[in-house]
Amino acid sequence: MSSKHLPEQSLRSVWHPCTQMKQHETLPLVAIARGKGVWLYDYEGKRYLDAIGSWWVNLFGHTNARINAALRDQLDRLEHVMLAGFTHEPVVQLSARLSKLVSGNLGHCFYSSDGASAIETALKMSFHYWRNRGLPEKNRFVSLQNGYHGETLGALSVTDVALFTDAYGPLLRHNARVPTPDWRHAAGGESPREYAIRAASALDAHLAEHHAETAALIVEPLVQGAAGMAMYHPEYLKLARRICDEYQVHLIADEIAVGFGRTGTMFACEQANIVPDFLCLGKGLTAGYLPLSVVMTTDGVYRGFYHDKTALGFLHSHTHAGNALACRAALATLDIFEQDKIIDANRVTADYLNKAVRPITLHPKVKNFRNCGMIWAFEVETSDPAFAATFFQAALKQELSLRPLGNTVYFMPPYVITQQELDFLVKGTLRVLDLCQK
Repeated sequence: MSSKHLPEQSLRSVWHPCTQMKQHETLPLVAIARGKGVWLYDYEGKRYLDAIGSWWVNLFGHTNARINAALRDQLDRLEHVMLAGFTHEPVVQLSARLSKLVSGNLGHCFYSSDGASAIETALKMSFHYWRNRGLPEKNRFVSLQNGYHGETLGALSVTDVALFTDAYGPLLRHNARVPTPDWRHAAGGESPREYAIRAASALDAHLAEHHAETAALIVEPLVQGAAGMAMYHPEYLKLARRICDEYQVHLIADEIAVGFGRTGTMFACEQANIVPDFLCLGKGLTAGYLPLSVVMTTDGVYRGFYHDKTALGFLHSHTHAGNALACRAALATLDIFEQDKIIDANRVTADYLNKAVRPITLHPKVKNFRNCGMIWAFEVETSDPAFAATFFQAALKQELSLRPLGNTVYFMPPYVITQQELDFLVKGTLRVLDLCQK
C-alpha cells in the first residue's frame, strides 16, 4: 500500500471514531508509520509529540522495549483461550497483583476489552446483585452532571454529554444526575473543598428520597475527562462513600481514564482513602498496547452471585475477556511501575512542568489553568466555533499532537517524557495559542 495515498485509502474504507467524516474533505488525516517514546512519526519522517497519550492510554512511550519483550515471550506460549471453563497464568497473576494494589479489598476481577464494556459490566453486576438480594426495585443509577462513561447504551445512560447522548435518547434508560463537584462551578469565594461539600449535600438529598430505587452511584474520581478535564476535591469522594453506605447504594469508581498514576496516586480513590464497591480500570492498564479492561469488586458482591442456581450467577461474557497477550502487557506495565518507582518519578515530572507552564498560565487567552497529577488543562477564550480543529491543525505544525475538548486544551503525556520534551511542549503550545488568537 502506498504511504502517499494511505489517508485517501483510509477515508474510503475506515469509518473513524468520534469523527464527522465530512470534515476530512478539508482536514487531512495524519498517517502514522511508527512510534518511539513520546514521538509519533509519519511516512515523511515528520514527528509529533504525543501530548495526549494517544487518547489517554500511553504511559511508557510507544514501542516500549520491556513491554515488547514480554509480548514476544508470551506469543510463543499462549495468545488466547476463552476464560469460561479455562484459565491461564497471566490472568491469574494479573488479578492477584491488582488486588494487592488495593490492599485486597477488591479481590475479584471480571475482565472485558474496553472502558465502556467495563462500565456495562459494573452496572449490570450492581443491579443483578440487588436482584439476587430480593431488591429488584433497586434498578436505577445516579451519575454526576457532565459525567462521561462510554458510548455503549448502558454507559450512555449514565453519561451527561449532550454531543454523545442526544441522538440516542429514545434508546437510553433515564437515570438521575446530581451536581458535579467540578470547582469551576464554585461560587465566588467558595473553595474547591467547600464546593465539593455542597455538591455532596445534593447527592445526600437525592438518595434520601430515591435510595430504594437506586442501585449505584457512578463517578469519575477527581477528574471528569470529557467534561473538559473537570477537577474536584477528594472530599467529595469521602462524603459520597459515606452517603452510599448510609443508603445502601453501591459506589462505582470509573477510573478508566484516571487510574494508573494519572492523578498522582496509583488510583484516584486513594486520595480520599476510600474503597469503591466496583473499580473500573482500562486504558493505561496495558500502557496502551492492547484492549483490556477490568471490573474489580468486593467479596460481598461476589458472594451475592455464588449459588447452586445457574440463573443467580453473573452470566455475562466477552469473547476476549482476560486475553493472555493483553494480560501479559498489563503485567509488564505493572513491573515498570514497581521497578522504576513511577509514582515518585511522576511527582518530579509534574513539579517540573508546573514551573515550566507559567508562561501559559499568564497568557491573556488562558483561564482556569489546573493540574491533577499527570493531567494539565486550561480553557482558551475564543470565538472560533471550530476552535478544537483549528488548534489541532496548528499544533501539528508545531510537532505536537493536541486534541482539545471544545475550548479546553489538556496535556496527558506519557510518563517517560523528558524535561527537554516538556519544554518543547510548552513552547509549542505557546506558539499555537498566539497563532490561534490572530
